[in-house]
Amino acid sequence: MDLAARLTAMRTGFSRTFWVANVIELFERFAYYGSKAILTVYVAEQVGLGPESAGWLVGSVFNTLLYFLPILAGTIVDRYGFKRSLQFCFGIFCVGYFLIGLGGLPAGQGLVQALGSRLYMIVALVITAVGGSLIKPSIVGTVARTTDERTKSLGYSIYYTLVNLGGAVGPILALQVRENVGIAYVLVMSSLTSLAMLIATTIFFQEPPPPKDAPPPRSMGRVLADMSLVFTNGRFMAFLVIFSGFWIMFWQIFYSFPFYVRDVLHYEKFEIMETVDAWTIILVTVPATALAQKLSPMRAMTIGFALATTCWFVMGLGPKTVPVAVAAIVLFALGEAVQAPRFYEYVSDLAPRDQVGTYMGFAFLPVAIGTFGAGAIAGKLVEHYIGTTRNGVLTPGPGAADPGQMWLIVGSIGVVSTILMLLYDRFVAPQKAPARATAA
Repeated sequence: MDLAARLTAMRTGFSRTFWVANVIELFERFAYYGSKAILTVYVAEQVGLGPESAGWLVGSVFNTLLYFLPILAGTIVDRYGFKRSLQFCFGIFCVGYFLIGLGGLPAGQGLVQALGSRLYMIVALVITAVGGSLIKPSIVGTVARTTDERTKSLGYSIYYTLVNLGGAVGPILALQVRENVGIAYVLVMSSLTSLAMLIATTIFFQEPPPPKDAPPPRSMGRVLADMSLVFTNGRFMAFLVIFSGFWIMFWQIFYSFPFYVRDVLHYEKFEIMETVDAWTIILVTVPATALAQKLSPMRAMTIGFALATTCWFVMGLGPKTVPVAVAAIVLFALGEAVQAPRFYEYVSDLAPRDQVGTYMGFAFLPVAIGTFGAGAIAGKLVEHYIGTTRNGVLTPGPGAADPGQMWLIVGSIGVVSTILMLLYDRFVAPQKAPARATAA
């Protein structure tokens, strides 16, 4: 579709519900990435749990649930509809974000002390994750229902662009709130944004009609049966686990990188550095997609892994400066943009022909596995190679003399994952049928 056709389709090819859903998603991403930008630092220092506990709570608990639960939440969305699911989502988000923020405010200390800081944050983060599990099935489902074969590709392009725009702008908004009001109020901002989206959904969102030939909603029992079917496919699960290495590297941008930017590079506005990946993705998506289409899925993923892995070696071995860190994150984003489009094609090729839909539902599982692993190691890396900050005073860790070593460890995960992925494709993956390979 050329530029003129795209502009025409944007004016006439999408319904009001499509645009309402995408604007809602944009503001939800402002709230999510705004809170994500400061959440690990907030839990570690404002709540006082330290980097190791913060990495585990934010990465291995909160974000893992956020990316795993949508597999189950899709059943709720199908049964109760997109509008009611979005209302439920934003209602829980409003309460959850506020509870997280309350944990760092004087008004909430009585409740925090009654439960204990760690248990309180677990409860607040789990509540928020449960609400967040409903957003992706609802918005992506709305895009699917409000587009046709002519507009579907552009519709998803608009959706993913707005998601990345939220990832780029949300941390900037968080920075303004943190510097002018306080870090805990970033979570209050996310709570108020969720409340506004609850009101907007109630007033403006209209439930898109289901297709006439749509199958009946799956029961939770059927979903669990499908999950067990996928989990018993050892070859498929092995690929997802190997690919999660990419996401272990990615989530370091939010779990350990902020501490490095602030305490090693001495750049206080760490939120700005966290937006480099999203801005780069926005700028390079079109050329990177064009490049990736000319490569086989495995070659594209290998190049993407290599670029993303090189990022951490550049940061670990190069000068400890802000420009070098920016260049490294740009390199990671280039790798992400090259591999992402072909990952889904490779997953669909691994799936049995009559179960592609079920298997594609697990495409987010590497993200969940990756954030679990990233949360488990990020805090340990920060405490050992940077240190722990309490009451504004940094106590250096045992490896603080050479903090770049932490990125060599992260980069080694990429090296191992890339090698395992190539070995998997060569010796483990099922042989593709010639006709299917040609179609791909």
